Amino acid sequence: MAFNTQRLQFSGHSGATLSARLDLPNAPLRAYALFAHCFTCSKDLPAARRIAAELAREGIAVLRFDFTGLGSSEGEFASTNFSSNVADLLSAADYLRQHYEAPAVLIGHSLGGAAVLAVAGDIPEVRTVATIGAPADVGHVLKNFGTSLEEIDKNGEADVDLAGRTFLIRKQFVEDTRAHRIKDAVGRLKKPLLVLHAPLDHTVGIENATEIFVAAKHPKSFISLDKADHLLTDPEDAAFAGRIISEWLTRYLAADTPQATGPVEHVHVRETGEGKFQNSVQAGGHRLFADEPESVGGLDSGPSPYDFLAIALGACTSMTLRLYAHKQLKLGRIGVDVSHTKIHAKDCEDCTETERGDSRKIDRFERVISIEGEVSEELRGVAPKRPDMLRLEISS
Repeated sequence: MAFNTQRLQFSGHSGATLSARLDLPNAPLRAYALFAHCFTCSKDLPAARRIAAELAREGIAVLRFDFTGLGSSEGEFASTNFSSNVADLLSAADYLRQHYEAPAVLIGHSLGGAAVLAVAGDIPEVRTVATIGAPADVGHVLKNFGTSLEEIDKNGEADVDLAGRTFLIRKQFVEDTRAHRIKDAVGRLKKPLLVLHAPLDHTVGIENATEIFVAAKHPKSFISLDKADHLLTDPEDAAFAGRIISEWLTRYLAADTPQATGPVEHVHVRETGEGKFQNSVQAGGHRLFADEPESVGGLDSGPSPYDFLAIALGACTSMTLRLYAHKQLKLGRIGVDVSHTKIHAKDCEDCTETERGDSRKIDRFERVISIEGEVSEELRGVAPKRPDMLRLEISS
């Protein structure tokens, strides 16, 4: 299943503009997921991109964003803490709720995993939670500060080297981190939980997964990521995590997937804000894009309005033939090719004299119906009345 990535922005907890990406499937959508990245990482971490891509291919739209002060988001990182990350997650959930659909799935990597566990109870639409390499104690992140922790306690702040990058950490961050008890939140979760962790994770030890799993109530599941490292730098490890999460979600999202029980009575079309022409289309339980070709300024991310008209004509023709074929005709596989052109009104045989005198052009759709395989003798003798508008090609 193909997917399309949109660049988005929304306001975080402090009013700072947060940078985000939304990976949207180009086919029926099962649910929206919210992804929280690891401490000092960004939404563009390779593992985050690959996991989101795997989920999008399976019909899960994923919003991943940079927390305040990180990546491409505005704000000062030194003024943030774990509580502000949780608040940013709530802002992201509100953005999805207002512009698309509230998240049914929360996914968090490392400290982001602790954040989604902390916030899950505050987002009523959330159905499931998945963590990857998450710590059972938020204070676990302080172990990465080394001797800088003493300097922070003494002077109120310090420059801390984290994975080769320097960050200013203030005392309020340390105090806020120590105040959170993630295992208590896990015990109150009351939502299906999937814990993924690598036994050889040297950043967040496997014992953290054990503590989270024991604290959680059923239904809960654990998946070992075998030889993966903490950041899932091996593309296969990240892809595996994405596929596992997607498959696990099937059990809990199946009931939420809209099932068509009759004709779609309402189609909703709305601009996405991405590109000049792109619109999201919702028809019952089906979601797709409408767009224009790049040659006229579009993104070519979906069929054009004329394409949709041609699709409707072709599908209606094929389905109608099949309906009657089942009743009285022997008919092989049906195919319909539809072409669209514009002709001068004066060349239109079905137009009125007034219309023919108009200098404007009108739209003309031509159908070519092909039938492969078995065809009844009665049908072989059929000659179309308007060969310029409908041609029938039969092959056995």
